[in-house]
Amino acid sequence: MQLGMIGLGRMGGNIVRRLMKAGHHCAVFDTSAKARDALAKDGATASGSLADLVEALGKPRAVWVMLPAGRITEEAIAQLADLMEAGDIIIDGGNSFYKDDIRRAKKLAEKKIRYVDCGTSGGVWGIDRGYCMMIGGPKDAVDHLDPIFAALAPGLGDIPRTPGREKGDARAERGYIHAGPSGAGHFVKMVHNGIEYGLMQAYAEGFDILRNKNSKDLPEDERFTLNMPDIAEVWRRGSVISSWLLDLSAMALAKDPQLKAFSGFVQDSGEGRWTIEAAIEEAVPAEVLSSALFARFRSRKDHTFGEKMLSAMRFGFGGHVEGHEPIDPEPKPGHATQNAAE
Repeated sequence: MQLGMIGLGRMGGNIVRRLMKAGHHCAVFDTSAKARDALAKDGATASGSLADLVEALGKPRAVWVMLPAGRITEEAIAQLADLMEAGDIIIDGGNSFYKDDIRRAKKLAEKKIRYVDCGTSGGVWGIDRGYCMMIGGPKDAVDHLDPIFAALAPGLGDIPRTPGREKGDARAERGYIHAGPSGAGHFVKMVHNGIEYGLMQAYAEGFDILRNKNSKDLPEDERFTLNMPDIAEVWRRGSVISSWLLDLSAMALAKDPQLKAFSGFVQDSGEGRWTIEAAIEEAVPAEVLSSALFARFRSRKDHTFGEKMLSAMRFGFGGHVEGHEPIDPEPKPGHATQNAAE
């Protein structure tokens, strides 16, 4: 298939490379000529403008937007809407707020342009491991794009199959689902990221307790100087708490046992806040997820070893570098976060 990609950063560029490796053709655009040229050397068709990108694609066109949530994504989709025609498809693969997806889909439907929201997880490792995708939008558009999603997904791999799923949707076992109508994909990804906050916080607090077992405030015979890299490694081997996040923690500790490369200043990208907002709207208690979010706010004033661990995990899966992201996600008109944190 042919796919246009707008945004060639950590995720967008690697998505293009994985698709081309699977035999798909990609036309690409980014404001950075260096990023465009790098993908062109790998076989993509580089475009100097959004108009050139759209022109390079056969009909029905499919263009994937992989940009930060907020104004820049909004503007790109609005420009595409003026360039594309009935039957074309716009995919937002970033971390947009799901209510924005619902609004955009209705607006684009007036021009008979189909809109697909694709919550995408996999970070900087996705080019090799594949991407877990949670997709929302009209069935005909999602079905048309299935070869794209199948190429990006991890596939069955070596994960044991879940007993009792024989009659279920085979796509879920391969790492992607059609979650429902417009907005459903990003809603599922939003809650995924909220859970991610809670899991990371649990690991961070546990390692903080381990590290402080040699505190001078404890009786001398109760002080232990524990080997953090070894503990992380042994937990990876048959432990009930093994996970990819633990794998990343073990890698970080093996390289830097004291995590001196991290300050412990932990940012949040928005999805954690939106998950808590959804919990409030639904009257669902979410004590762990809300506590994990508030811990990130506190980390910006007082840094612990646990928060250095959070920073290390964020760098491990997403390449997030401390001090190189906005302190707070872009506010959205009418959202609780606008008044609560901005």
